[in-house]
Amino acid sequence: MTVQNATPLALTDEERALLPTDEDVDFYIEHGWYLSKKLFTDEEIDLLQSASERFYGGHRDRTLPVRPPKLAYWKPEDGPVQRHNDYIHYEDDTIGGILRKPLLGAVAARLAEAEEIRVFQSTLIYKPAVPGEQSNIVPWHFDRHYWATSLSERMLTAFIPFHHCDEEMGTITMVDGSHRWKETAAQDTTSLHFAERDRSELDQMLEENAAYNGVEVRKVPMVIPKGHVSFHHCRTYHGSGANVSDRPRRAISFHLQDGENRYRVFHRSDGTQVAYNHDVVVRKTAQGTPDYSDPEFLPVLWRNS
Repeated sequence: MTVQNATPLALTDEERALLPTDEDVDFYIEHGWYLSKKLFTDEEIDLLQSASERFYGGHRDRTLPVRPPKLAYWKPEDGPVQRHNDYIHYEDDTIGGILRKPLLGAVAARLAEAEEIRVFQSTLIYKPAVPGEQSNIVPWHFDRHYWATSLSERMLTAFIPFHHCDEEMGTITMVDGSHRWKETAAQDTTSLHFAERDRSELDQMLEENAAYNGVEVRKVPMVIPKGHVSFHHCRTYHGSGANVSDRPRRAISFHLQDGENRYRVFHRSDGTQVAYNHDVVVRKTAQGTPDYSDPEFLPVLWRNS
């Protein structure tokens, strides 16, 4: 069943006023992140939250036809840890419909300077209000390391909290300008083991990378009002701290790809071939490779007319 957006890809005058300005785009290009204007209504955000609770209670509109080997998928028996559930845009129609709001894709297209924006991945996240829970602390990383089978360098992520989100709740924090850093030779050749490194190694990698580029690490916690969205470039280092508030931090990490992105074969330095979850989920191209434009799982959000 295709879950492609049936909503026309058009904006109202009010929505066009919410797009990034030329100055905003320049800021994103320089800093690697951008905090949007209010893109979602309170009603849309509240609906995301209520739909997420139904999802945690067992509701599914559909499930993946095959389970990828590295799927992030919290289950109640996993306990009070930080919850991650991939492909939420596919498994829940209410959440998927809100995420496919054309305005969100149009903002991403402006920032990425792309003619088309497609879904790449979505993860429903619940960070419990447990200050000492180690799973709540997300170490420094950048998303491009996980997407080695993608050709594009313009991919980006929209972080969408379901409420006002600040440092007390363990908000997402950017390392300013880090998307422009070059990697050391050692990091570049071992980058595909990035997801397997522990927290201390990742912290050290951030410091080493900054020193290699002759810059200091400047961390910018994102204070995100309800309905606003934080965007970051696929090479921007980011992480998040403990939730020391009295309520859970709820959000969706919505990964986006430009229309020119394609699958590529990529090997680690030890010769093993890299795989991404999509590779066993999406349809195949005429050449037999995973199709990262499969409209069933990776629908178009925005296309410039």
